[in-house]
Formats: sequence, C-alpha cells, structure tokens
Amino acid sequence: MLLLGIDIGTSSVKVSVVDALSQKVIATSHYPEHESTIISKQPGWAEQQPETWWEDLQKAIIICNQTNLYNPLDIGAIGIAYQMHGLVLVDKNQTVLRDSIIWCDSRAVQIGDKAFQTIGEELCLTHLLNSPGNFTAAKLAWVKEYEPLLYEKIEKIMLPGDYIAMKLTGEITTSVSALSEGIFYDFVNKQLSEHILNYFGFHKSLFPEIKEVFSDHGRLSAKVALTLGLTPNIPVSYKAGDQPNNALSLNVLNPGEVAATAGTSGVIYAVNNQLVFDKQSRVNTFAHVNYNNKEIRTGVLLCINGTGSLNRWLKNTMGNTLSYQQMNDLGSDAPIGSQGLSVLPFGNGVERMLNNKLIGAHFMNIDLNLHTQAHIIRASQEGIAFAFRYGLDIMRENGIIPKVIKAGKTNLFLSKLFTESFVNITGIPVELYNNDGSVGAALGAGIGAGIFSSATEAFNNTKAVELIEPSHQNLESAYKSWKNALQNQLATN
Repeated sequence: MLLLGIDIGTSSVKVSVVDALSQKVIATSHYPEHESTIISKQPGWAEQQPETWWEDLQKAIIICNQTNLYNPLDIGAIGIAYQMHGLVLVDKNQTVLRDSIIWCDSRAVQIGDKAFQTIGEELCLTHLLNSPGNFTAAKLAWVKEYEPLLYEKIEKIMLPGDYIAMKLTGEITTSVSALSEGIFYDFVNKQLSEHILNYFGFHKSLFPEIKEVFSDHGRLSAKVALTLGLTPNIPVSYKAGDQPNNALSLNVLNPGEVAATAGTSGVIYAVNNQLVFDKQSRVNTFAHVNYNNKEIRTGVLLCINGTGSLNRWLKNTMGNTLSYQQMNDLGSDAPIGSQGLSVLPFGNGVERMLNNKLIGAHFMNIDLNLHTQAHIIRASQEGIAFAFRYGLDIMRENGIIPKVIKAGKTNLFLSKLFTESFVNITGIPVELYNNDGSVGAALGAGIGAGIFSSATEAFNNTKAVELIEPSHQNLESAYKSWKNALQNQLATN
C-alpha cells in the first residue's frame, strides 16, 4: 500500500508518496516553484490565503502523479502536517471568511499579554503551560474585537491542517495537540480551557470535534478523489503541526529525544513526560503527537522566526544570481567569526524567546573596506546558529539537556557552514536524516490507519545518513560579541 503525506508550509506545499512496506519515498513534489507570498498589510502582520494552500496542494499532488512512478489509486491513506498557530475561519457553508493570520503575525501580542495578567500567570502556566501570548487564541480575540461583524459569521475555527482535511473530506475535526498549540487546552482538567473561553467570550460551538492525532479525520470525497486521481473514501488518518510532525518524521517520540529544523523558522523540539513550562513563556510546551490522557508526552518547543527567512531575504536581495548551494559555498570562504561582522536574524515578527519583542534584523560592524558578500553570508548563518545557542541556553535553564539532536537533511541543514556552526556553538552532535515533513506525514497516516502496528514499526528502516560532531572551531568569542549586541538591542526596545 502507498501513503500520501502533505506538508502545508509557509513557503510552499510539499507532498510525498511513500511505500508502506519499505518506508521508502517513491515520488515527491512541491508547489509553487517560487516561495509563497506572505501578505503584510501593516508592520508585524502576516497573513496567507487558505484557498491558495488548497490550490497549491492540488497542483502538487497532480505533479507528483504525473511522474508515473506509482499508481495513484494504490494510495490508501493521507497524512497532513501544517504550519502551526495559524487561524482559519469558516462560515456554515465552509467558506473561508478572511485570510489566515499565520504563525509569525504579531498583532495579538498585547491581547495575549493582557490575558496572561488578568487570568493569572500561575494559572496560565500550570494549566495551559504557556502564556496566551501571540498564539491562535489571542488572534481569534483580535478578530472578535476588531472585526466583530465577521466574527459573528464564524461557524468553526481551525488550524491550517484542519482546513486542508476539511477540503479533502468535507468534515471538520481537530486534536488535543492542535488545541494546545492554539492555547485553547487545559492540561490539568484535560479539556478545552474554561478560563480561556470565559475570558475571551468564545463559545464551545466554535471548536471542531476533538479526535486523536492518529485517527480517522474524515474520508476523501468522491469529487476531490476524481479531481486528484485518487481512490474515494480513503482516510485522512493523521494531522499534526509541522514541529510535532518533524519530530515524528525523525522518530523522536520518547522523553529525552530532541529534534530540530531550520526552515523558514528554526526550532528545537524536545519530548518530555512532564507538564513543564518556562516562567516567561520564552519556550513553549504543547501536546506531542503521542500525547494522551494516560501517558503524558509533551513537546518543549524553542522557535526562532528569523532563520531560513533571513537566508531567503539575502538570496533575493543580494545574491539573486546565486543558488542556495552557491551561497553556502561562498560563505564558507570567509573566516570563522566573519572578521567582526555580526547579524541578528530577528526580522520576521516578534520572537517568543525574546519575550515577544520585535527588534528586527540587524547587520553590525560592517567594514566597507573589509567585508564582502561572503562575510555577510557567513555572518548571517553564524547569527542564526547563535540564535539557536541563545534559545538552547533557555531550554537548559528549564532542564532540557540534549545529548544529541536529530534533524532532517534539508533547508539550512543542507549547508555545511550552518550545520558546523550550529554544532560547534551548541556543543551538541547532530544526526541528519533524509526524512522530511511530508514523509513523516505519510508514515503518520500509516500509523493512524492501522497499516503499522506502532510508530516503532513505521520507522524501523529510518537510519541517520550523517553524524556531525563538535570540532576544534572556536566560535565563543564571536558568540559573546553577538550576544552583547542582542542585549543592547533588547535594552532599547
């Protein structure tokens, strides 16, 4: 049997078809070819059109089918991974009411901060494991306050993956993992948070039916199946946010295991068996894909908005004649530490690990007689690695002490320059795998559909392709200068 995995990313939609028996990828595709647009109507705002995700997904599946490497009718289950924290609103006809307010949008920070103070910091942290901050609940409250006529038309609220499953099946469901990432879930009472609902005035009827991550979230409609060349009535049997799904794709399911990714945003994600929280909500705890009421499995998540987004900006602005690989090679020509040039990569919305401050990206200490494009590329990738180190130190304060980090060999982890900088400044070895989010979603579908008896069986052929261990490279001096520059910026905001 074949499995279809879908990854609704910020930059593009990717799909993979995986053979369940061998767990090998048969075909993969993505759409669009160029990175998707983020709509920013005001500084700090970030939106995308859900209808565009759906159109891009259909094109990606058709492109994959046209490889003729498999029979689309042999696909037996579908899994979905999606960009976290986005808000999708539909009316009673399942028509989208407005563009999605996505994960890196900053408009609701003050709303979430006020809720944190009013509901009570201790109650929020012990029950929600987070401040409402800038998450989905606060974004919905923004709509309620500033777009009241539209709010009255809402039939259901969804995360991006819930929306895609709705388009495939006509059914609307969600999960505890999804609710927790939106800061709608009470971990102590194991239900929708009455504190959040009562404070913001949200009615329970707005929320979809809650199902397990690995379960039947609806069956592919005959109309969509005909359009996509698939078999009608096959299940959507898995839905998860991109970071829990990335962890799944790397077989990171047990306490002490840690995953990382460096795409549009950068993430370190550590699995725990405790209801832990950071007192300042600089790192966040959500329900992992295998969380249930009997066995706690949480994911402690460090998110840095400005990682691959900075690399993309550099390519588009300075090196648009260069490929990403050529940029990586050119940056490697500059010396370690970039001869004093420092880059703060925080130009993609408020940063949670910086207490939801919006400080922007900064290029500092540029010497016009010394620094070249190579220095700027290297300093940017080193700056991203330094941001990971800064966030990892916060995780260490909270008892997360990784011994090894697993990552997919994709995005910035394709860069030897970045990967070595990451390993050497954190002091933690990195294992690289060929799996990515769409492959993880496909295997998740196999688990949810009962094709695999367990996650262990689903990943029994998953092996690391490369191990990068810390070397003699000394980045501490450069990191100290970078950290001082960051603290100076924070002091002025």
